[in-house]
Amino acid sequence: MQKGLQNKGWTLALKAGIAAGIILMAGAAILWQGLICFGPGSAAGQGGFPLWAAIAFFIFAVIAMTGIFRLFFSRHILHPAGYLMEWLEQMTQGRPARPVDGAIKGPLEELAGAISRMGDKTVQKQKEANRQRDEYQYLFEQVPCLITVQARDFRLIRYNQEFAEKFHPQPDDYCYHAYKGRSEKCENCPVERAFEDGQTHITEEAALRPDGSVTHWIAKAAPVRDASGRIVAAMEMNLDITRQKLLEKKLSFSEKNYREIFNNIPNPVFVLDRADLTILDCNQSVKAVYGHEKAEVIGRDFLELFVNDRQVTALELPKKSLWEKVRQTKKDNSTLFAELSVTPSEYGGRQALLVIANDITGKLEAERQLIQAGKMATVGQMATGVAHELNQPLSVIKTGSSFLARKIERNEPVDAQTMARLLSKIDSNVDRATKIITHMRQFGRMSDMQLAQVNVNDVLAKASEMFSQQLKVRGIEVKWELEKDIPVVEADPDRLEQVFINLVLNARDAIESKWEDGKPGKNGDSIIISTLKDKKFVTIKVADTGPGIPEHIADKIFEPFFTTKEVGRGSGLGLSISYGIIKDCKGDISVQSRPGKGTVFTIRIPQKEYS
Repeated sequence: MQKGLQNKGWTLALKAGIAAGIILMAGAAILWQGLICFGPGSAAGQGGFPLWAAIAFFIFAVIAMTGIFRLFFSRHILHPAGYLMEWLEQMTQGRPARPVDGAIKGPLEELAGAISRMGDKTVQKQKEANRQRDEYQYLFEQVPCLITVQARDFRLIRYNQEFAEKFHPQPDDYCYHAYKGRSEKCENCPVERAFEDGQTHITEEAALRPDGSVTHWIAKAAPVRDASGRIVAAMEMNLDITRQKLLEKKLSFSEKNYREIFNNIPNPVFVLDRADLTILDCNQSVKAVYGHEKAEVIGRDFLELFVNDRQVTALELPKKSLWEKVRQTKKDNSTLFAELSVTPSEYGGRQALLVIANDITGKLEAERQLIQAGKMATVGQMATGVAHELNQPLSVIKTGSSFLARKIERNEPVDAQTMARLLSKIDSNVDRATKIITHMRQFGRMSDMQLAQVNVNDVLAKASEMFSQQLKVRGIEVKWELEKDIPVVEADPDRLEQVFINLVLNARDAIESKWEDGKPGKNGDSIIISTLKDKKFVTIKVADTGPGIPEHIADKIFEPFFTTKEVGRGSGLGLSISYGIIKDCKGDISVQSRPGKGTVFTIRIPQKEYS
């Protein structure tokens, strides 16, 4: 570039020198002619300007002026212009154009400064453009999806590293061949449609890998336009969804398995809306237990299956995790007893309750029969005591009736006062005998569990009517330590009486088991029955002065059919049944015993307001 400027400088200087030489020669000729015409002396006699002098002067003038002009052009034009051209070239290459101090002076100095400032800005913009280009190139290469740029014939113009590593395209390869090994374009090609209408298109694709597995992806194609808006290429972005497809397949299989498990659980299972207890779903066991088809209960209020107060159940159902012995109805309006397990859950994005029902109707019937068997066993053990209880009123009736019969046989008058007193005695003892018999009949009948508000002192007094006489005959004293104003509890009075009678009869048998030859001891034996209260519970204790329970069997006494009595004297049901009855009352029963000192059974039942 500098050499070209030098050549141009010599050419310009030569042309300027020739022009200047002509002008100088013309000026010299004119000057010479003036001297001839007007000058004195020898100049006037010389004649015209000699040719050789003119030629020599012209050559000298051209050489001198050419040198002068070359020096001027070199210092003030060519040299600065060379610097400027060099800076511009540096600017086009993105390098900073910094002038050398004092390199350019004169009229081009300001131009050089402007070019230098423009160069700085150009370089900064170029650096930013390069940075963005590198950043976009990095994103293009590293983005975790497949990106290709395709021509109209689906030839791959560019593609990113992810695509290259996954499909290994050949030079000038085509999209359909690289992706699927096809020899022609795909039928539903989003790139083709992007070229046709200039819009973005999305499709879902699948293909076999070389290893035989299937790969799935979502393809999104968009047109690429030039500055004039003409579509020159199409960019296709593909997101691999093979893992999602496999997870969807596994999830579908898992859901199918869980649905099979859900439908084949032997217990009825309900899914309820937590807000209004509407049945959202249920399994097939609902039909087997309740008699309803699945379509008949979906959308219904779950509380319609209950017999008891629906409002109370609606308020309490979501709050309790376990409902015991609830009464529900079947499709044929018959009643079943169920145990409900309630668990918070989610169903289809909604807050739900998962309710598992366990039909315990058969279990309760078996328990009722077992309790009835226990009652009958207790009645059998009380037979002697009942005979003693009936013996006294029968003796009074016998005595009164015999007295009246003798008077009639002897034809002796009976005064009205004596007659009234005898008849009153007979009548009261008939009532007493009737009461004992009625009590026995009521006690021995089979009945369902009916919870009521009960005063335990009253139940103990009623139970004492069944065993007081036989204990008195045996010389066993009953000591009462009942707390007055005892709070009520929620229990079944008949079954609670059965518990008390079982405990008293066990205490009687324990005391008798320590007698030698079946004769009462000399120190006297007793059964202590006490009640007391605290802030939340009513406590009943039945203590005896028997031999106590050996430590190694204390943990087994509440087990069904476990007994330490002789064959024929105990069935092993009494304490087991008593344990179940107290649990139904939400209470607990425990035993403390000291060998040789006696045994204490303790029952704790929550007061009504705490039950």
